[in-house]
Amino acid sequence: MNNLSPKVQNQVAMLQQMQQQLQAILSQKTQYEMAVREAKRAQEEIKDLTDDSTMYMSVGSVMFQKKKDVVNTKLTEKIETLELRIKSLEKQEKLIQGKFEQLQGQIKAALEGKSAPNAA
Repeated sequence: MNNLSPKVQNQVAMLQQMQQQLQAILSQKTQYEMAVREAKRAQEEIKDLTDDSTMYMSVGSVMFQKKKDVVNTKLTEKIETLELRIKSLEKQEKLIQGKFEQLQGQIKAALEGKSAPNAA
């Protein structure tokens, strides 16, 4: 890497940083998707229970007895929130992926001795 110009070295460092950001976003997205699946599975399980069934919700390290409709409402809210976060992460992922590909092209062009358009 010592034989590269300072500009190209900087671009390579930025590329590595973007790659780390993408990995972090994908990891978060996977966690949120798992949480959505869990919440939906919980909703499926309680769907057929009677309204007077005994249910418990975990709040931190404490369990509280709650009514079925309260539990179902909380699960629905959790799913909606997580799905919004997933959509936000997908937008970030697309944006960074686009910048990543653009920067990758510039580095490739610089290494081949061509001039590439300036980064945005």
